[in-house]
Formats: sequence, C-alpha cells, structure tokens
Amino acid sequence: MTDNSVLMIFIDGVGIGENDPAKNPFFNNNFKIFSNLFSNVPHSNNLYEKSGNSIYFPVDACMGVEGIPQSGTGQTSIFCGINAAKILGKHFGPFPHTTLYPLIKERNIFKELTVKGLKSKFVNAYPKMFFDYLKAGKQRLSFTTLTSVFNGTPLCNLNDLRNGRALSAEIDNYRWRNKLNYNLPVIKPKTAAKRLIKIASENNFTLFEYYLTDHFGHLRHQDYMEYAINVLDLFLLEILNNLPREMTFILCSDHGNFEDLSNKSHTLNPSLCIVSGKHSQKLAESIKSLEHIKSSVLEILK
Repeated sequence: MTDNSVLMIFIDGVGIGENDPAKNPFFNNNFKIFSNLFSNVPHSNNLYEKSGNSIYFPVDACMGVEGIPQSGTGQTSIFCGINAAKILGKHFGPFPHTTLYPLIKERNIFKELTVKGLKSKFVNAYPKMFFDYLKAGKQRLSFTTLTSVFNGTPLCNLNDLRNGRALSAEIDNYRWRNKLNYNLPVIKPKTAAKRLIKIASENNFTLFEYYLTDHFGHLRHQDYMEYAINVLDLFLLEILNNLPREMTFILCSDHGNFEDLSNKSHTLNPSLCIVSGKHSQKLAESIKSLEHIKSSVLEILK
C-alpha cells in the first residue's frame, strides 16, 4: 500500500435537495451510508455534517455562471481545477466543449499526477463496442474517456474486469451480463468494494465513475433504479466502513439531478460531496466549488 492515497468516486448528477420524500429519493430509500454513518440525510436545511472522520458538505456547481450546470463544464472544472463554465461563458454538456480541449489536454489531473511521479488509475472497464466506437474516430466522449485518449492511457477492458483489475460502471456487472450478454458473474457490492480498495491501495490516486444517478434523474426506469441504487449504497457503505488508515476517500458530483425527481432536468442545487479518512477535514475545508477539487486532492498528495 502507498503511504498516502486518494480514492475518488465521481457520481454523476447528485446534489443536495429538499427534505421532501415526494421529490428526493434519499428520503424514501433508506440509504445506509447516511443512516449508518451520519445522523441526518443531506438536505437544503442540513448541508453539513461531520461524524467521526466522515463529512458531507455542499459544493457550488453554478460557479457564478447563470444557467443550469451541465456535465461537460462541471466535469472539466472538477478534473482540471478550472472554472470551465466561466471560461466558456456558459454551462455546457453532456460532453466537454471542443474549446476546452487544449486546457483538458494540459491540465487534467491524470497528466499532472504523472508529471509529479505519482501513480494513478481510472478503474472503469469498457466493453468491445466502446473500443469499436473509438476506432471509428467518434468524438462524443465523456471527460474521463476523452482524457484517456489525450493522455494515451489505455482504458480498462473485459480482461481487466474478469481479473479483478477494474469495475463495471454499474459496480456489479449486472448490465454487462444482462444487457451486453457477456459471460460474467454478477458480483456482490461488498466484493466490488473490496476490489476497488485493493486497486486504490496500489496507487496514489484512483478514480471510479458512476453515471447511473444522472441517468435515473433523466429517465427514471423505476424497476432497475431501485435495484441499482441499493447496489450503490451497499458498495459505498462497505468502502467507508473499511477504508485503510492511509487512504482518503472523496465522493463528488458535477451538478444536481437525482436528488429531485419531480422533473427530468438538472438542478441549481449544490452538488453533494462526502469525504472520509486521513485528510477528510482538510478536503472539507478547502473545497467550496467544483474548481477546488483537483487542487485540494493534489495538495494532500504532496
């Protein structure tokens, strides 16, 4: 295990919303990460709570720019440490705007970690159809996949997933098996959490990206949503309950959405951030806006 490591889980489209079970699924699905670790569920009248070395708090996703926050500018802000929406003059998404490509190439967190001689890992595995998409020269890529292309860093594939060196985007391989027809076992959230902690213990910075929360905010799919969110909850709880002493955990998001299912669009709510472990207090004190996340992570990895 490295002496100092950060495990980041980027979770798309999760803000801190109202204390209203009719709108906010965090109040009617018994999320164990809140009931077991904190005394309250995050909401607009309870934006901050510290319990032991775990803290949840709000992060400004609007960043002084009018309009509804979007993934392209939000994720660029998180992983490049810039106010991408202000530079662009608007919120933009779902993919990064081509105007931001030069900044993404030069200032993405993975490149900077490499320059500093630190080991990093993006653990999401991608199926063959995605690699075929890349070979065809397609350009509509999420921030993380775009960054991998710019950095010349291979993305994890089926073999990595089979051998426990990567995770599927839905955590447990369910969609790979039942939608993509891969002969993979559906694993328990606890198993996935142990794999992620093991991978993170071998690197200075490890990133796992979870997109289904934003997907459910837009499209719902109630039958699968309840199953998937329970998997996510158990996965996060296992990580937070078993975080190694030398590791710092950070969960962050690019904008609100899932916390308000009364509409199918993003929200103006602050994004949710949860930190735990070795440097949790320092992160909670330094992160006020999306653009502060990268510099705060790099600071604790010095």
